[in-house]
Amino acid sequence: MENPTRARSGKPRTQPRGCTYVPSSDLPSALERIRQAARRDSEVRFTALLHHVYNPDTLREAYFRLERDAAPGVDGQTWRAYGETLEENLQDLSERLKRGAYRAKPVRRVYIPKADGRQRPLGVPVLEDKIVQRATVAVLNAIYETDFLGFSYGFRPGRSQHNALDALYTGQLTRRVNWVLDADIRGFFDAIDHGWLVKFIEHRIADRRVVRLIQKWLSAGVLEDGTRTRSEQGTPQGGSASPWLANVYLHYAFDLWVQQWRQRHARGDVIVVRYADDFIVGFQHKSEAERFLADLRERFRKFHLELHPDKTRLLEFGPVAAENRRRKGRGKPETFNFLGFTHICGKKRSNGRFTVLRQTMRTRLQAKLSAVKAELRRRLHDPIPAVGQWLGRVVGGHVRYYGVPMNGPALGLFRFQVGWLWQRALSRRSQTGFVPWKRMRRLIDRWLPSARVCHPYPLRRMGVIT
Repeated sequence: MENPTRARSGKPRTQPRGCTYVPSSDLPSALERIRQAARRDSEVRFTALLHHVYNPDTLREAYFRLERDAAPGVDGQTWRAYGETLEENLQDLSERLKRGAYRAKPVRRVYIPKADGRQRPLGVPVLEDKIVQRATVAVLNAIYETDFLGFSYGFRPGRSQHNALDALYTGQLTRRVNWVLDADIRGFFDAIDHGWLVKFIEHRIADRRVVRLIQKWLSAGVLEDGTRTRSEQGTPQGGSASPWLANVYLHYAFDLWVQQWRQRHARGDVIVVRYADDFIVGFQHKSEAERFLADLRERFRKFHLELHPDKTRLLEFGPVAAENRRRKGRGKPETFNFLGFTHICGKKRSNGRFTVLRQTMRTRLQAKLSAVKAELRRRLHDPIPAVGQWLGRVVGGHVRYYGVPMNGPALGLFRFQVGWLWQRALSRRSQTGFVPWKRMRRLIDRWLPSARVCHPYPLRRMGVIT
Protein backbone atom coordinates (compact mmCIF):
# COMPACT_ATOMS: atom_id res chain seq x y z
CA MET A 1 0.00 0.00 0.00
CA GLU A 2 1.16 3.51 -0.66
CA ASN A 3 1.98 5.94 2.14
CA PRO A 4 -0.56 8.79 1.96
CA THR A 5 1.93 11.23 3.44
CA ARG A 6 4.64 10.43 0.93
CA ALA A 7 3.47 12.87 -1.74
CA ARG A 8 3.45 15.66 0.86
CA SER A 9 6.88 14.90 2.26
CA GLY A 10 8.31 18.30 1.49
CA LYS A 11 9.30 17.68 -2.16
CA PRO A 12 8.88 20.73 -4.39
CA ARG A 13 5.72 20.80 -6.46
CA THR A 14 7.64 21.63 -9.60
CA GLN A 15 11.15 20.63 -10.54
CA PRO A 16 13.64 23.39 -9.65
CA ARG A 17 15.50 24.99 -12.56
CA GLY A 18 18.65 23.03 -13.34
CA CYS A 19 17.66 20.12 -11.09
CA THR A 20 17.67 16.53 -12.29
CA TYR A 21 14.82 14.41 -10.94
CA VAL A 22 16.04 11.45 -8.85
CA PRO A 23 13.48 8.61 -8.58
CA SER A 24 12.64 6.90 -5.32
CA SER A 25 14.92 4.00 -4.37
CA ASP A 26 11.84 1.85 -3.60
CA LEU A 27 10.67 1.71 -7.22
CA PRO A 28 13.74 0.04 -8.80
CA SER A 29 13.79 -2.61 -6.08
CA ALA A 30 10.08 -3.39 -6.61
CA LEU A 31 10.57 -3.68 -10.38
CA GLU A 32 13.64 -5.84 -9.83
CA ARG A 33 11.60 -8.28 -7.76
CA ILE A 34 9.05 -8.47 -10.57
CA ARG A 35 11.84 -9.00 -13.10
CA GLN A 36 13.37 -11.82 -11.08
CA ALA A 37 10.02 -13.56 -10.69
CA ALA A 38 9.38 -13.31 -14.44
CA ARG A 39 12.85 -14.66 -15.21
CA ARG A 40 12.49 -17.61 -12.82
CA ASP A 41 9.22 -18.80 -14.34
CA SER A 42 8.27 -17.96 -17.91
CA GLU A 43 4.74 -19.28 -17.31
CA VAL A 44 3.86 -17.34 -14.16
CA ARG A 45 0.96 -14.85 -14.43
CA PHE A 46 1.14 -11.69 -12.34
CA THR A 47 -1.99 -10.92 -10.34
CA ALA A 48 -1.08 -7.72 -8.46
CA LEU A 49 0.57 -4.99 -10.53
CA LEU A 50 -1.66 -1.93 -10.53
CA HIS A 51 -0.41 -0.64 -7.18
CA HIS A 52 3.03 -0.24 -8.80
CA VAL A 53 1.42 1.86 -11.55
CA TYR A 54 -0.55 4.26 -9.32
CA ASN A 55 2.36 4.67 -6.93
CA PRO A 56 3.00 8.46 -6.96
CA ASP A 57 6.73 7.81 -7.36
CA THR A 58 6.08 5.82 -10.54
CA LEU A 59 3.77 8.51 -11.90
CA ARG A 60 6.22 11.26 -10.99
CA GLU A 61 9.10 9.53 -12.75
CA ALA A 62 6.89 8.98 -15.81
CA TYR A 63 6.00 12.69 -15.82
CA PHE A 64 9.64 13.80 -15.79
CA ARG A 65 10.51 11.40 -18.60
CA LEU A 66 7.96 12.94 -20.96
CA GLU A 67 8.99 15.32 -23.70
CA ARG A 68 8.48 18.79 -22.26
CA ASP A 69 7.69 20.65 -25.48
CA ALA A 70 5.40 18.00 -26.98
CA ALA A 71 2.11 19.07 -28.54
CA PRO A 72 -0.89 18.92 -26.18
CA GLY A 73 -3.78 16.51 -26.61
CA VAL A 74 -7.47 17.26 -26.96
CA ASP A 75 -7.62 18.93 -23.52
CA GLY A 76 -4.83 21.41 -24.32
CA GLN A 77 -2.88 20.49 -21.17
CA THR A 78 0.87 21.14 -21.43
CA TRP A 79 3.74 19.62 -19.47
CA ARG A 80 4.66 22.87 -17.73
CA ALA A 81 1.10 23.82 -16.84
CA TYR A 82 0.50 20.38 -15.30
CA GLY A 83 3.72 20.71 -13.30
CA GLU A 84 2.66 23.94 -11.59
CA THR A 85 0.63 21.86 -9.14
CA LEU A 86 2.36 18.57 -9.85
CA GLU A 87 1.99 16.79 -6.51
CA GLU A 88 -1.73 17.58 -6.21
CA ASN A 89 -2.30 16.47 -9.81
CA LEU A 90 -0.37 13.22 -9.37
CA GLN A 91 -2.12 12.46 -6.08
CA ASP A 92 -5.51 12.97 -7.74
CA LEU A 93 -4.47 10.81 -10.70
CA SER A 94 -3.23 8.11 -8.33
CA GLU A 95 -6.55 8.06 -6.44
CA ARG A 96 -8.55 7.80 -9.66
CA LEU A 97 -6.41 4.90 -10.85
CA LYS A 98 -6.78 3.17 -7.50
CA ARG A 99 -10.58 3.31 -7.40
CA GLY A 100 -11.08 2.71 -11.14
CA ALA A 101 -12.33 6.21 -11.91
CA TYR A 102 -9.59 6.98 -14.44
CA ARG A 103 -10.92 7.44 -17.99
CA ALA A 104 -8.76 7.59 -21.09
CA LYS A 105 -9.51 10.46 -23.48
CA PRO A 106 -9.46 10.18 -27.28
CA VAL A 107 -6.17 10.93 -29.02
CA ARG A 108 -5.87 13.92 -31.33
CA ARG A 109 -5.09 12.89 -34.90
CA VAL A 110 -2.23 14.70 -36.66
CA TYR A 111 -0.35 13.95 -39.85
CA ILE A 112 3.37 14.22 -40.61
CA PRO A 113 4.90 13.91 -44.10
CA LYS A 114 6.77 10.73 -45.00
CA ALA A 115 9.86 10.50 -47.19
CA ASP A 116 7.78 9.18 -50.11
CA GLY A 117 5.41 12.17 -50.01
CA ARG A 118 2.56 10.42 -48.22
CA GLN A 119 1.17 11.40 -44.82
CA ARG A 120 1.77 9.32 -41.69
CA PRO A 121 -1.09 9.50 -39.15
CA LEU A 122 -0.05 10.02 -35.53
CA GLY A 123 -2.07 10.19 -32.34
CA VAL A 124 -1.40 12.77 -29.63
CA PRO A 125 -2.76 11.57 -26.25
CA VAL A 126 -3.58 13.96 -23.43
CA LEU A 127 -0.83 14.50 -20.86
CA GLU A 128 -2.36 12.33 -18.11
CA ASP A 129 -2.79 9.44 -20.53
CA LYS A 130 0.89 9.79 -21.47
CA ILE A 131 1.86 9.66 -17.79
CA VAL A 132 -0.24 6.58 -17.07
CA GLN A 133 0.91 4.82 -20.24
CA ARG A 134 4.58 5.45 -19.51
CA ALA A 135 4.17 4.33 -15.88
CA THR A 136 2.36 1.16 -16.93
CA VAL A 137 4.95 0.31 -19.60
CA ALA A 138 7.75 0.83 -17.05
CA VAL A 139 6.14 -1.78 -14.78
CA LEU A 140 5.26 -4.25 -17.54
CA ASN A 141 8.71 -3.96 -19.13
CA ALA A 142 10.08 -5.63 -16.01
CA ILE A 143 8.14 -8.72 -17.09
CA TYR A 144 8.30 -8.63 -20.86
CA GLU A 145 11.97 -7.72 -21.21
CA THR A 146 12.67 -11.21 -19.86
CA ASP A 147 10.37 -12.68 -22.55
CA PHE A 148 11.21 -10.69 -25.68
CA LEU A 149 13.70 -12.42 -27.96
CA GLY A 150 17.18 -11.24 -28.82
CA PHE A 151 16.47 -10.34 -32.47
CA SER A 152 13.78 -7.81 -31.47
CA TYR A 153 15.28 -4.32 -31.17
CA GLY A 154 12.53 -1.73 -31.59
CA PHE A 155 11.59 0.56 -28.68
CA ARG A 156 13.22 -1.56 -26.01
CA PRO A 157 15.36 -0.30 -23.10
CA GLY A 158 19.05 -0.32 -23.94
CA ARG A 159 18.47 -1.13 -27.62
CA SER A 160 18.63 1.17 -30.61
CA GLN A 161 18.36 1.22 -34.38
CA HIS A 162 22.13 0.90 -34.65
CA ASN A 163 22.03 -2.26 -32.54
CA ALA A 164 19.63 -3.73 -35.12
CA LEU A 165 21.82 -2.54 -38.00
CA ASP A 166 24.90 -4.06 -36.35
CA ALA A 167 23.12 -7.38 -35.84
CA LEU A 168 22.02 -7.49 -39.49
CA TYR A 169 25.50 -6.65 -40.78
CA THR A 170 27.14 -9.20 -38.47
CA GLY A 171 24.67 -11.92 -39.43
CA GLN A 172 25.27 -11.36 -43.13
CA LEU A 173 29.04 -11.58 -42.73
CA THR A 174 29.27 -14.44 -40.23
CA ARG A 175 26.42 -16.68 -41.47
CA ARG A 176 25.85 -18.24 -44.86
CA VAL A 177 23.18 -15.85 -46.11
CA ASN A 178 22.43 -15.91 -49.85
CA TRP A 179 18.80 -14.75 -49.91
CA VAL A 180 17.09 -11.92 -48.07
CA LEU A 181 13.39 -11.46 -47.39
CA ASP A 182 12.65 -7.72 -47.27
CA ALA A 183 9.16 -7.64 -45.75
CA ASP A 184 6.67 -4.89 -44.97
CA ILE A 185 3.44 -5.28 -42.99
CA ARG A 186 0.64 -3.29 -44.58
CA GLY A 187 -0.73 -0.67 -42.16
CA PHE A 188 0.49 -2.60 -39.12
CA PHE A 189 -0.50 -0.16 -36.36
CA ASP A 190 -4.00 0.16 -37.86
CA ALA A 191 -4.36 -3.62 -38.23
CA ILE A 192 -3.61 -4.74 -34.66
CA ASP A 193 -6.60 -6.78 -33.51
CA HIS A 194 -7.72 -5.77 -30.00
CA GLY A 195 -9.08 -9.21 -29.18
CA TRP A 196 -5.84 -10.99 -30.01
CA LEU A 197 -3.81 -8.30 -28.26
CA VAL A 198 -5.71 -8.74 -25.00
CA LYS A 199 -5.28 -12.52 -25.23
CA PHE A 200 -1.54 -12.09 -25.70
CA ILE A 201 -1.29 -9.77 -22.70
CA GLU A 202 -3.28 -12.19 -20.53
CA HIS A 203 -0.60 -14.85 -21.09
CA ARG A 204 1.43 -12.98 -18.47
CA ILE A 205 -0.90 -10.46 -16.83
CA ALA A 206 -3.70 -11.83 -14.61
CA ASP A 207 -4.36 -8.48 -12.92
CA ARG A 208 -7.71 -7.60 -14.49
CA ARG A 209 -7.33 -3.96 -13.47
CA VAL A 210 -4.20 -3.59 -15.59
CA VAL A 211 -5.85 -5.34 -18.54
CA ARG A 212 -8.87 -3.03 -18.27
CA LEU A 213 -6.50 -0.06 -18.17
CA ILE A 214 -4.99 -1.12 -21.48
CA GLN A 215 -8.47 -1.72 -22.92
CA LYS A 216 -9.39 1.86 -22.00
CA TRP A 217 -6.58 3.18 -24.19
CA LEU A 218 -7.56 0.90 -27.05
CA SER A 219 -11.23 1.94 -26.90
CA ALA A 220 -10.62 5.67 -26.34
CA GLY A 221 -10.79 6.31 -30.07
CA VAL A 222 -9.42 9.09 -32.26
CA LEU A 223 -10.65 12.67 -32.51
CA GLU A 224 -10.26 14.18 -35.98
CA ASP A 225 -12.04 17.29 -37.27
CA GLY A 226 -14.33 17.21 -34.24
CA THR A 227 -15.46 13.63 -34.90
CA ARG A 228 -14.62 10.80 -32.52
CA THR A 229 -14.18 7.37 -34.06
CA ARG A 230 -13.66 4.02 -32.34
CA SER A 231 -12.46 0.75 -33.83
CA GLU A 232 -11.86 -2.85 -32.79
CA GLN A 233 -8.51 -2.67 -34.56
CA GLY A 234 -5.41 -0.53 -34.39
CA THR A 235 -3.45 1.46 -31.86
CA PRO A 236 -2.58 5.07 -32.75
CA GLN A 237 1.12 5.80 -33.16
CA GLY A 238 2.39 8.54 -30.89
CA GLY A 239 1.54 7.33 -27.40
CA SER A 240 3.99 5.80 -24.94
CA ALA A 241 2.14 2.48 -24.95
CA SER A 242 1.78 2.07 -28.71
CA PRO A 243 5.33 0.75 -29.42
CA TRP A 244 5.13 -1.59 -26.43
CA LEU A 245 1.76 -2.97 -27.53
CA ALA A 246 3.18 -3.49 -31.04
CA ASN A 247 6.12 -5.44 -29.60
CA VAL A 248 3.80 -7.65 -27.55
CA TYR A 249 1.61 -8.35 -30.58
CA LEU A 250 4.54 -9.26 -32.84
CA HIS A 251 6.27 -11.24 -30.08
CA TYR A 252 3.43 -13.75 -30.16
CA ALA A 253 2.36 -13.40 -33.79
CA PHE A 254 5.86 -13.39 -35.31
CA ASP A 255 8.89 -13.77 -33.01
CA LEU A 256 8.01 -17.00 -31.22
CA TRP A 257 6.74 -18.52 -34.46
CA VAL A 258 9.94 -17.59 -36.33
CA GLN A 259 12.04 -19.13 -33.61
CA GLN A 260 10.09 -22.40 -33.83
CA TRP A 261 10.07 -22.38 -37.64
CA ARG A 262 13.84 -21.97 -37.74
CA GLN A 263 14.33 -24.92 -35.39
CA ARG A 264 11.85 -27.23 -37.13
CA HIS A 265 12.19 -26.51 -40.84
CA ALA A 266 15.52 -24.80 -41.58
CA ARG A 267 18.45 -26.92 -42.68
CA GLY A 268 20.68 -23.99 -43.58
CA ASP A 269 21.47 -20.76 -41.76
CA VAL A 270 18.64 -18.32 -41.02
CA ILE A 271 19.05 -14.86 -39.47
CA VAL A 272 16.27 -12.57 -38.22
CA VAL A 273 16.37 -8.90 -37.25
CA ARG A 274 13.22 -7.00 -36.29
CA TYR A 275 12.82 -3.35 -35.36
CA ALA A 276 9.16 -2.70 -34.47
CA ASP A 277 7.19 -3.70 -37.59
CA ASP A 278 10.25 -3.65 -39.92
CA PHE A 279 12.09 -6.93 -40.22
CA ILE A 280 14.66 -8.66 -42.39
CA VAL A 281 15.09 -12.43 -42.65
CA GLY A 282 18.16 -13.95 -44.30
CA PHE A 283 18.41 -17.52 -45.65
CA GLN A 284 21.09 -19.81 -46.95
CA HIS A 285 18.76 -21.70 -49.31
CA LYS A 286 16.21 -20.22 -51.70
CA SER A 287 13.77 -23.11 -51.23
CA GLU A 288 13.60 -22.45 -47.49
CA ALA A 289 13.12 -18.74 -48.10
CA GLU A 290 10.18 -19.42 -50.42
CA ARG A 291 8.60 -21.84 -47.96
CA PHE A 292 9.06 -19.37 -45.12
CA LEU A 293 7.36 -16.58 -47.10
CA ALA A 294 4.35 -18.78 -47.86
CA ASP A 295 4.09 -19.93 -44.23
CA LEU A 296 4.46 -16.35 -42.98
CA ARG A 297 1.56 -15.15 -45.11
CA GLU A 298 -0.59 -17.90 -43.65
CA ARG A 299 0.55 -17.11 -40.12
CA PHE A 300 -0.19 -13.41 -40.46
CA ARG A 301 -3.62 -14.08 -41.93
CA LYS A 302 -4.60 -15.72 -38.63
CA PHE A 303 -3.82 -12.52 -36.74
CA HIS A 304 -5.37 -10.10 -39.26
CA LEU A 305 -2.03 -8.97 -40.64
CA GLU A 306 -0.98 -8.79 -44.28
CA LEU A 307 2.35 -8.44 -46.04
CA HIS A 308 2.39 -5.52 -48.46
CA PRO A 309 2.43 -7.10 -51.94
CA ASP A 310 4.50 -4.31 -53.53
CA LYS A 311 6.99 -3.83 -50.68
CA THR A 312 7.66 -7.46 -49.79
CA ARG A 313 10.24 -9.20 -51.97
CA LEU A 314 12.73 -12.03 -51.90
CA LEU A 315 16.10 -11.07 -53.37
CA GLU A 316 19.43 -12.72 -53.94
CA PHE A 317 21.91 -11.04 -51.62
CA GLY A 318 25.18 -12.29 -50.19
CA PRO A 319 28.77 -13.27 -50.96
CA VAL A 320 27.90 -15.45 -53.99
CA ALA A 321 25.01 -13.35 -55.32
CA ALA A 322 27.19 -11.16 -57.55
CA GLU A 323 28.89 -14.10 -59.22
CA ASN A 324 25.62 -16.04 -59.67
CA ARG A 325 23.86 -13.07 -61.25
CA ARG A 326 26.83 -12.25 -63.48
CA ARG A 327 26.94 -15.84 -64.70
CA LYS A 328 23.20 -15.77 -65.47
CA GLY A 329 23.36 -12.33 -67.09
CA ARG A 330 21.13 -10.66 -64.48
CA GLY A 331 23.37 -7.73 -63.61
CA LYS A 332 24.36 -6.56 -60.14
CA PRO A 333 22.65 -7.93 -57.01
CA GLU A 334 19.57 -6.08 -55.87
CA THR A 335 19.64 -3.78 -52.86
CA PHE A 336 17.24 -3.39 -49.94
CA ASN A 337 16.46 -0.64 -47.43
CA PHE A 338 16.36 -1.01 -43.66
CA LEU A 339 16.20 1.70 -40.99
CA GLY A 340 17.18 4.52 -43.34
CA PHE A 341 20.10 2.73 -45.05
CA THR A 342 20.36 1.11 -48.47
CA HIS A 343 22.24 -2.19 -48.12
CA ILE A 344 24.47 -3.08 -51.08
CA CYS A 345 26.64 -6.10 -51.89
CA GLY A 346 30.25 -4.93 -52.02
CA LYS A 347 33.87 -5.95 -51.57
CA LYS A 348 36.57 -4.76 -49.19
CA ARG A 349 39.39 -2.79 -50.75
CA SER A 350 41.99 -4.50 -48.60
CA ASN A 351 41.35 -8.15 -49.51
CA GLY A 352 38.44 -8.21 -51.98
CA ARG A 353 36.19 -10.18 -49.63
CA PHE A 354 32.45 -9.71 -49.44
CA THR A 355 31.07 -6.91 -47.32
CA VAL A 356 27.82 -5.00 -46.97
CA LEU A 357 27.88 -1.33 -47.97
CA ARG A 358 25.36 0.78 -46.07
CA GLN A 359 24.52 4.12 -47.65
CA THR A 360 21.99 6.78 -46.73
CA MET A 361 18.71 6.11 -48.51
CA ARG A 362 18.34 8.60 -51.35
CA THR A 363 14.72 9.35 -50.48
CA ARG A 364 15.68 10.12 -46.87
CA LEU A 365 18.50 12.39 -48.02
CA GLN A 366 16.28 14.28 -50.45
CA ALA A 367 13.45 14.61 -47.95
CA LYS A 368 15.78 16.08 -45.32
CA LEU A 369 17.26 18.55 -47.79
CA SER A 370 13.77 19.62 -48.85
CA ALA A 371 12.87 20.23 -45.20
CA VAL A 372 16.06 22.26 -44.69
CA LYS A 373 15.29 24.34 -47.79
CA ALA A 374 11.78 25.14 -46.56
CA GLU A 375 13.01 26.09 -43.09
CA LEU A 376 15.76 28.30 -44.53
CA ARG A 377 13.11 30.16 -46.48
CA ARG A 378 11.20 30.72 -43.26
CA ARG A 379 14.36 31.90 -41.46
CA LEU A 380 15.48 34.08 -44.38
CA HIS A 381 16.07 37.23 -42.32
CA ASP A 382 17.23 35.62 -39.08
CA PRO A 383 20.78 36.47 -37.88
CA ILE A 384 23.52 34.35 -39.41
CA PRO A 385 24.71 32.95 -36.03
CA ALA A 386 21.17 31.79 -35.16
CA VAL A 387 20.75 30.03 -38.51
CA GLY A 388 24.26 28.61 -38.27
CA GLN A 389 23.56 27.07 -34.86
CA TRP A 390 20.35 25.51 -36.13
CA LEU A 391 22.04 24.10 -39.26
CA GLY A 392 24.85 22.79 -37.08
CA ARG A 393 22.34 20.80 -35.05
CA VAL A 394 20.73 19.46 -38.23
CA VAL A 395 24.04 18.34 -39.76
CA GLY A 396 25.29 17.01 -36.42
CA GLY A 397 22.18 14.89 -35.89
CA HIS A 398 22.39 13.57 -39.45
CA VAL A 399 26.06 12.63 -39.04
CA ARG A 400 25.49 10.96 -35.68
CA TYR A 401 22.86 8.65 -37.18
CA TYR A 402 24.22 8.03 -40.69
CA GLY A 403 27.92 8.14 -39.80
CA VAL A 404 28.59 4.43 -40.33
CA PRO A 405 31.73 3.01 -41.97
CA MET A 406 31.89 3.38 -45.77
CA ASN A 407 29.11 6.01 -45.81
CA GLY A 408 31.50 8.97 -45.79
CA PRO A 409 30.69 10.20 -49.34
CA ALA A 410 26.97 10.46 -48.55
CA LEU A 411 27.74 12.37 -45.35
CA GLY A 412 29.98 14.81 -47.25
CA LEU A 413 27.31 15.27 -49.90
CA PHE A 414 24.67 16.13 -47.30
CA ARG A 415 26.93 18.69 -45.61
CA PHE A 416 27.83 20.27 -48.96
CA GLN A 417 24.19 20.43 -50.07
CA VAL A 418 23.17 22.08 -46.78
CA GLY A 419 25.91 24.67 -47.25
CA TRP A 420 24.82 25.28 -50.84
CA LEU A 421 21.19 25.79 -49.77
CA TRP A 422 22.38 28.20 -47.09
CA GLN A 423 24.35 30.18 -49.66
CA ARG A 424 21.27 30.47 -51.88
CA ALA A 425 19.18 31.64 -48.94
CA LEU A 426 21.74 34.27 -47.90
CA SER A 427 22.08 35.51 -51.48
CA ARG A 428 18.34 36.13 -51.70
CA ARG A 429 18.24 38.55 -48.79
CA SER A 430 18.58 41.47 -51.21
CA GLN A 431 19.16 42.14 -54.89
CA THR A 432 22.86 42.78 -54.26
CA GLY A 433 23.32 40.22 -51.54
CA PHE A 434 25.18 37.50 -53.46
CA VAL A 435 27.52 35.63 -51.09
CA PRO A 436 30.75 34.47 -52.77
CA TRP A 437 31.75 30.89 -52.14
CA LYS A 438 34.99 31.94 -50.44
CA ARG A 439 33.01 33.63 -47.67
CA MET A 440 30.48 30.80 -47.65
CA ARG A 441 33.25 28.30 -47.06
CA ARG A 442 34.26 30.16 -43.89
CA LEU A 443 30.66 30.10 -42.64
CA ILE A 444 30.34 26.38 -43.38
CA ASP A 445 33.61 25.54 -41.63
CA ARG A 446 32.57 27.60 -38.60
CA TRP A 447 29.01 26.38 -38.11
CA LEU A 448 28.58 22.98 -39.77
CA PRO A 449 30.20 19.92 -38.14
CA SER A 450 32.53 17.88 -40.30
CA ALA A 451 31.18 14.84 -42.13
CA ARG A 452 32.90 12.04 -40.25
CA VAL A 453 32.26 8.38 -39.51
CA CYS A 454 31.35 8.20 -35.82
CA HIS A 455 30.26 4.54 -35.53
CA PRO A 456 32.73 1.62 -35.39
CA TYR A 457 32.51 -1.39 -37.64
CA PRO A 458 29.62 -3.62 -36.47
CA LEU A 459 31.80 -6.69 -35.96
CA ARG A 460 34.00 -4.68 -33.61
CA ARG A 461 31.10 -3.20 -31.64
CA MET A 462 29.18 -6.47 -31.48
CA GLY A 463 32.31 -8.20 -30.23
CA VAL A 464 32.62 -5.73 -27.37
CA ILE A 465 28.93 -5.97 -26.44
CA THR A 466 28.71 -9.77 -26.52
